[in-house]
Amino acid sequence: MRVANKVALVTGAASGMGAATARLLAREGARVAVADMLEAEGQSVVAEIEKAGGTARFLRLDVAEEEQWEAAVAEVTGAWGRLDILVNNAGISGSNTNNLYDTALWDRIMAVNARGVFLGVKHGVAVMRQGGGGSIINLSSISGVVGQQRIHCAYNASKAAVRLLTKSVAVQEGAAGIRVNSVHPGLMPPMRTSGATADPVFRAKMLNHVPLGRTGEVDEVAYAILFLASDESAYMTGTELHVDGGYLAC
Repeated sequence: MRVANKVALVTGAASGMGAATARLLAREGARVAVADMLEAEGQSVVAEIEKAGGTARFLRLDVAEEEQWEAAVAEVTGAWGRLDILVNNAGISGSNTNNLYDTALWDRIMAVNARGVFLGVKHGVAVMRQGGGGSIINLSSISGVVGQQRIHCAYNASKAAVRLLTKSVAVQEGAAGIRVNSVHPGLMPPMRTSGATADPVFRAKMLNHVPLGRTGEVDEVAYAILFLASDESAYMTGTELHVDGGYLAC
């Protein structure tokens, strides 16, 4: 097992890439905290993991709220003694709007996608220092590297912030044995909060720029995260891993 006996916390783990990641980490031996605001869906993921013989627990977490981060990390360390793997996956789409300069949406996207990752890193680093190290994987996007049409500029800006935050913390925390890397998914199944990016016509246009010619699968992102969480990537930090079918190579 690739992460046997490690303790992981995955945000946005009630669905999509987060749920796939939580299930995979548990299957590979980790004890997994399934963190999300959607309790019923999150508990369902926990039940799936436990049915398969894994160990998991649900944490209700709004990643934009620092007090909830403090409580979540305290619950994980109280239950399992440490935190080895943190996956900052929670995020909201920027395509569910017709006003690409909506100020309220800017604030909400930045709160979840950028502030939420910062808070996770802040509290994850603190406990990982005490434990002698760990691996933090931040979910950015191809949208953190290039601009795109029909997507609120806050989405691009927030994912670019995650990309550079990752590199900054990797430099600062390397001496503490904490590795920090980012994963950049390309065109994936629509999120719950998707708008234009769920439109078949828009998705077909995006696929024209994907050399592999297909949409990615959430499990393909989960396996990239597993690699960065495991000791197989022990000499990797500050790296950005593109899981995009070649989109950014064009």
